[in-house]
Amino acid sequence: MSTIAWIALGSVAAWVWLLLGQGFFWRTDQRLPRRTDPPRWPSVAVVVPARDEAEVLPLSLPSLLAQDYPGPLEIFLVDDGSEDGTGDVARALAVRCGGPPLTVASPGAPEPGWTGKLWALRHGIGLARARGEGEGAGGPAYLLLTDADIAHEPDSLRELVAAATANGLDLVSQMARLRTATAWERLVVPAFVYFFAKLYPFRRVNKPGARTAAAAGGCVLLRTETAERAGVPESIRHAVIDDVALARAVRKAGGRIWLGLADRVDSVRPYPRLVDLWRMVARSAYAQLWHNPVLLIGTVAGLGVVYLAPPAAVCAGLFAGDARAGVLGAVAWAMMAGTYVPMLRYYRQSLWQALVLPFTASLYLCMTVDSAVRHYRGRGAAWKGRTYPRPEALPER
Repeated sequence: MSTIAWIALGSVAAWVWLLLGQGFFWRTDQRLPRRTDPPRWPSVAVVVPARDEAEVLPLSLPSLLAQDYPGPLEIFLVDDGSEDGTGDVARALAVRCGGPPLTVASPGAPEPGWTGKLWALRHGIGLARARGEGEGAGGPAYLLLTDADIAHEPDSLRELVAAATANGLDLVSQMARLRTATAWERLVVPAFVYFFAKLYPFRRVNKPGARTAAAAGGCVLLRTETAERAGVPESIRHAVIDDVALARAVRKAGGRIWLGLADRVDSVRPYPRLVDLWRMVARSAYAQLWHNPVLLIGTVAGLGVVYLAPPAAVCAGLFAGDARAGVLGAVAWAMMAGTYVPMLRYYRQSLWQALVLPFTASLYLCMTVDSAVRHYRGRGAAWKGRTYPRPEALPER
């Protein structure tokens, strides 16, 4: 056989393993587990870190203020050094919308060794605990950590708490459905979740005692007692990929975690241009590889064999008369597309997009390489005016 045919055969073997041996990552059936109403609804503090979020808050904060939650509920929005009037917008929305009490606070600049989001969460969690202790309740039973660009349906918190209490879970996280309004969003966003699920298969995450640990930082319900036992957020204060670090800390402390796709939790942040999506991925892609150049080389080679070799082999079969390469490439391409279809259905996208996954994967390959280049140029994980050149390495999976 020709060299390209052998590579195509390797791609077929890789897809057989990914299809059956990677925790069935391609399935989208991990949704909130069994829910039953608890005898008494526990108290919850919602903590929202926000930095320059005045544009999206009118689309997200009212959804928190409108939560239909039967138990004690309070919201803490931590204005992390915003320069666009984020705090004023939040206060105005609270007056207009009503709902549970909203506290807007600012912790000042992060101390050395802290990322901005975790510094804000530390301040918000501290306020929630102090408020509860001041009222004699010992602090909230649960913390809902949610990003400023996440909109929740009115029953979102109720469902999260019901799932946590019914199943004895210490951390329940849902990956919010990201926006897919523009052509670039439709091309890149479903693949972003697909690749994340392949890296951290949800079924493995949800298996008690498993080594794989992950969460989706936009929506995390966390038992306060477990957070204290895990030393969160102090124990992960310098993590750029904070959601995975959080899940690892909770599991290490003996907590049970669950991660799945959301049906009623949505991101309202727009990524209209390719450069916006590129920046989102590149800021942390190299951190996923522990800033290891050997892993970077292996990842580039692996992406080439798994995603780019199949269409190249098909072209060899059509234009170079290499029939074996063409057939093997078509088989691998078909398997690849088949694993992508469930995610496209979840995002309500046209299924023909499964055929262009190799092109999307090539974009992610370039984003990953660019992330490494940024790191070695000293720009590291840049986000909203801050740069974290050497974030914490990710945990083992």
